[in-house]
Amino acid sequence: MCGIFGVFGHAHAAALAQLGLYALQHRGQESAGIVAVDEHGRARTQRTMGLVSDGFNDAEMAALVGPISIGHTRYSTAGSSVLENSQPIMARLRGGQIAVAHNGNLTNAVELRRDLEEEGAIFSSTMDTEVILHRIARSRATRPEEQVADALQGIEGAYCLLIVVNDTVIAARDPRGWRPLVMGRLGDTILFASETCAIDIVGGTVTREVEPGEIIAVDADGIRSTFPLAAQPTQRCVFEHVYFARPDSSVFGGSVDRARRALGRQLALEQPAPGAQLVFAVPDSSNSAALGFAETSGLPFELALIRNHYVGRTFIQPTQAGRDSKVKIKYNAVREVLEGRSVVMVDDSIVRGTTTRGLVALVRGAGAREVHMRVSSAPIISPCYYGIDTPRREELIAARMSTEEIAHALGVDTLGYLSIEGMLSSVPKGPDGFCHACFSGRYPTALPAEPELLRAGAAR
Repeated sequence: MCGIFGVFGHAHAAALAQLGLYALQHRGQESAGIVAVDEHGRARTQRTMGLVSDGFNDAEMAALVGPISIGHTRYSTAGSSVLENSQPIMARLRGGQIAVAHNGNLTNAVELRRDLEEEGAIFSSTMDTEVILHRIARSRATRPEEQVADALQGIEGAYCLLIVVNDTVIAARDPRGWRPLVMGRLGDTILFASETCAIDIVGGTVTREVEPGEIIAVDADGIRSTFPLAAQPTQRCVFEHVYFARPDSSVFGGSVDRARRALGRQLALEQPAPGAQLVFAVPDSSNSAALGFAETSGLPFELALIRNHYVGRTFIQPTQAGRDSKVKIKYNAVREVLEGRSVVMVDDSIVRGTTTRGLVALVRGAGAREVHMRVSSAPIISPCYYGIDTPRREELIAARMSTEEIAHALGVDTLGYLSIEGMLSSVPKGPDGFCHACFSGRYPTALPAEPELLRAGAAR
């Protein structure tokens, strides 16, 4: 899961891209990068490990001149967390320069990369994204959007792409529409972003979604839209509404905050907690769901866990050691709220269980008499191959244990999950048209032949 942001036609395009990346920081915290293209077609790039705020000093930003820019925040699902795998990736091809920023995961990247290597291609990273760049380079089409269309033929999996080919910005979304991508305007400037909150931060107006299977090209001649890829059944990722997207965004045409409140209300109906005295959230991604649970259950909503906002999201840390250490410094419990009380603790999901176990220990340590865990999504039982870093089934606690066993392992008195049906019926435009493979084990595409190589970035 990554964040991408694009600008066409602004005197300070790179500065706008940097602002947009701040709003998309929650989608990736391992690295960040910006490419800018000046009026003469010269492209310059700055990339850094860590957060947007960790890099891009004044001198570096001053060097990123021109009216075109794309940016990226990375959360790795294919390829290791090193600077060589940061994006946007940039290369010089016949006829000019190209830069690519990608959000998603290509399920047949291993096979595609091997084919390219056998034909003499040389790769400089272990990212699946570089496969797209090589395929664009081999296209004989003349227009940039046609070159991209050629490259995407035969590619499987999830992708939202922002590509700069000389003085043209291209946005593309896979035919199943797994990941969100929107288009906006700021005066005469054209904007693209993974989420609407990034359009908001630069003062722009969201105009529409980039549609599944659509390729949009923007240059001095205007905006061109094509649908060159074979249509597929829509498979929007329901986990965007459950966890990944910001609550102030509209994703897949619906409010994330409203979706999460609806998830919480349905959770209270399906999994009530008789005798509980209050409800609290695991902040921040569960706040809206906990408010919905409180509204329907009639229990007061309290602030029982306080989050340190200078620590990133624990789930998207690239290593287990990183997740464990972040839990210890990210939260603290409010004893005055919890001591001696029976409480409902609402979280949006349980993936590995390590974060939740540590939080329950915090709540117990603050004196809670009973802890009733409620989860506003179904149990995650299967790996995701479309952009979420859960590739190994044995890492998923719900794939190994029953609900009762998980409750015992976490140290809670009771544990209740939302049903798949309740989850899908609560999100905008549901229940049809959503991918729920990680909850149901029903995959809409063929599985990767070599998932471990896919996770390593197709490197041999």
